[in-house]
Amino acid sequence: MTSSRESREPEGGEADASLVASFLATRSEAAFRALYRRHTPVLYLLARRLLGPRDGAEDAVQDTWVTAARGLATFEGRSSLRTWLSGIVIRRCAEIGRRGSRRREVGIEAILEREAEPRMEIGDALDLERAIRNLPDGYREAIVLHDLEGFTHEEIANFAGTTIGSSKSQLFRARRSLRARMSPEKER
Repeated sequence: MTSSRESREPEGGEADASLVASFLATRSEAAFRALYRRHTPVLYLLARRLLGPRDGAEDAVQDTWVTAARGLATFEGRSSLRTWLSGIVIRRCAEIGRRGSRRREVGIEAILEREAEPRMEIGDALDLERAIRNLPDGYREAIVLHDLEGFTHEEIANFAGTTIGSSKSQLFRARRSLRARMSPEKER
């Protein structure tokens, strides 16, 4: 059963294509605002998840829209507009992370440091967002992009400039770390 709203509005891809065409043809501010309103909440959530406790999600999303406005004519439609925009925000978050002095490489030191942190209490186990924020950067990126956003390992490798194997490895380690943090002491 479809809602009345769904029956009145075209599907996301069709509506996006129409808005993109309108923006490109006339530089329609209304079309751009509609795209902005439709996609910004998802892009912001993705940026917050990728950047973890760092500030900069708003800047990443703003930069994404500036880049998108300039490059929308190059969007070929081989993926959804949301996927294309997500790729831009992922790359922007990676740039912010590389420049940030708090960026940690996922190495043995980072893993040991994270493992030494206290385990989550049972009552905190439902706070998955906090647990994900506390993961090392590479782990957090892999789990957010794959498990939460639904990107394939191939897409993640393209976005992050790594290999498919690296994406799979980071995801495996991220899941293992989350399980360890969220399990009660007696179950270890």
